[in-house]
Amino acid sequence: MSPTSSDKALQAILPLISAGQPYEAHQKARTFAARYTKSGAHQIAIDLLFQSARELLKAGHAGSGTDLTILLVESYERANEPVTDVSRGRLTQLIALVGPSGTWRRSIIDRAISWSAKQGPYPAGDSALQHYVGDLFLKEGDFIGAELHLLASGTRDSARLLAQLYFDWARASDSLGSHAGIFSLRGVLPYLLNGNILAARTFLGTFISYISPSGETVVIGSASDEIIVTRDSLLNFAQLAVRCVQRAAGAQNKIARDAWIRLCRTYQSRGGIIAQPQVRVLQVLNELSTLYFEIMPPRTANPNPFGDVMSSLFGGGPPGSGPAATQPRTITPSQTSTHLALD
Repeated sequence: MSPTSSDKALQAILPLISAGQPYEAHQKARTFAARYTKSGAHQIAIDLLFQSARELLKAGHAGSGTDLTILLVESYERANEPVTDVSRGRLTQLIALVGPSGTWRRSIIDRAISWSAKQGPYPAGDSALQHYVGDLFLKEGDFIGAELHLLASGTRDSARLLAQLYFDWARASDSLGSHAGIFSLRGVLPYLLNGNILAARTFLGTFISYISPSGETVVIGSASDEIIVTRDSLLNFAQLAVRCVQRAAGAQNKIARDAWIRLCRTYQSRGGIIAQPQVRVLQVLNELSTLYFEIMPPRTANPNPFGDVMSSLFGGGPPGSGPAATQPRTITPSQTSTHLALD
């Protein structure tokens, strides 16, 4: 007869934890979970593993709790558990309990995001889960760790939080005056590469509101759309790039296409990181040209041996690295949702 709940098994497991016998509790949880899984009782195995892992983590047994959490994710995968508030909530509870020390939490996060990418609609992993992790890292002052997850989330809330992250990071490093434009590109360019114009606009508007740059307000197109022309050329470029891209329609909108070409040429002629081939910004602009305006990238010259070092400013490999794409990505003009599909 198949079991109907995990209550009996938990009665044998949880008292061991409170009695100071975490190893025995851990082993019993693994044994019971294996039996339930073998009999096809996946939901009971999931409940058992979650409650056992939670109590072990509460008692400070990070290794045993993490092991059961990984088993929980594996049970999700076997059961084809969809990403829901409940399934995600179990994992965020356990992530919060495991704490930042060691590699335990990183292991859980990686496995959880991998599961959510397979079972949800977002290839980079569930947006809410990515946002939760990014917010968690930001509260701990881990700017680089938070940045990765907030960019991957791509929601408007994540974009706003990313703006706060860069503002806090710039103030902590006393680089707000010198690097505001660089931080603006760190947020705008990855979002645009993912086809996420809404997140790019939300991030940039929030970031500008934080740094309050002095400059002249200029209307772009309609009266409701405006930019602030500042003394920071990179910040100006970021604002104009978003406006150009949001009007893109491949090769169909010649005005927007020509405006993009003029914009890139103008700022590249001024030098700086936008014009440096060894920095990833130039490669990203070529990718955006193809993605939004169907402008094929120029033929690359001999690779720069220092490219992988300099490109660390924005992450990713050196220009020209990776397998050559036989079919360039393009974005359908009508796609303007938070997560835009790529062909």
